[in-house]
Amino acid sequence: MDLLALADFNLVARHGGFGKASRAAGRPKATLSRRVAELEASLDLRLFERGARVLKLTEEGRALFERTGQLLTELDETAAAIASGGHSPRGRLRISAPLLFSQTAMGKLAAGFALKYPEVRLEVTTEDRSVDMIEEAYDLVIRVNPEPDESLVGRVFLHDRLVVVASPDLTPLTDGSAIPAVVRGLARQGEAWDVTTSKGKLRIAVNPILSLSSLVMVRDAVRMGVGAARLPVSLVSHDLAAGTLVHWGDVEGPDIALWALYPTRRLLSARVSAFLEHLKAAFPKGTPDELAAYVGR
Repeated sequence: MDLLALADFNLVARHGGFGKASRAAGRPKATLSRRVAELEASLDLRLFERGARVLKLTEEGRALFERTGQLLTELDETAAAIASGGHSPRGRLRISAPLLFSQTAMGKLAAGFALKYPEVRLEVTTEDRSVDMIEEAYDLVIRVNPEPDESLVGRVFLHDRLVVVASPDLTPLTDGSAIPAVVRGLARQGEAWDVTTSKGKLRIAVNPILSLSSLVMVRDAVRMGVGAARLPVSLVSHDLAAGTLVHWGDVEGPDIALWALYPTRRLLSARVSAFLEHLKAAFPKGTPDELAAYVGR
């Protein structure tokens, strides 16, 4: 398979059209169209449905895009890292990271990176909102389950999951009555949590009695016995091991994925490549237990 043609296919798929991909990459639209057609011919597959105004991935095209996009990103990162191997990263590196990750892990990560690369001036800001990387001049952003963005590429470097926990003194009610709960953000009356336990699925009716803006604050309140809460397992694993909190069940729904994102471009700066390698070294497996161990050290 022609890797250059595959890269052009991914470029068109990511941008949703030949015209947009051409403008983003600064390459002729005709060249991209020809390379994708050659890839389709070599695979004997139609990768795009071409309408008068709309270009859509076929089922086969979507599968190819999902399976090769991450691989090509890693190849680009590896090539950039090798190319910059003889030059120590230097200059300013601006990173935006979510609140909880910043509170629990980013300080240690940033300090370790600064010690390793003293010529890089690292600036980290805490933002749960989706920042505009180009307009706000960020080199890299860390986001939780981000929405797809055609202008960004990246990789998952950590996974986590939500669990329902409470003080050992608080027990689930079996008569369907609402239990007191601590929530992050806006409290909603009549809320219920669907959880999976060792005995099967369970729906817990909750009465939000305390609303806080930080998950660290939520955990601290739950430790006091005021109510139950849904929290990332990495944030409470030490409490669960010590018995200061008990596990009521796993929250149903998708796992939490932390992404490192950066603007689409062929050549990453040595600073961004170095920080991506720093994340890999800190979390080689990317599991919740690994994050909990890193935070607890």
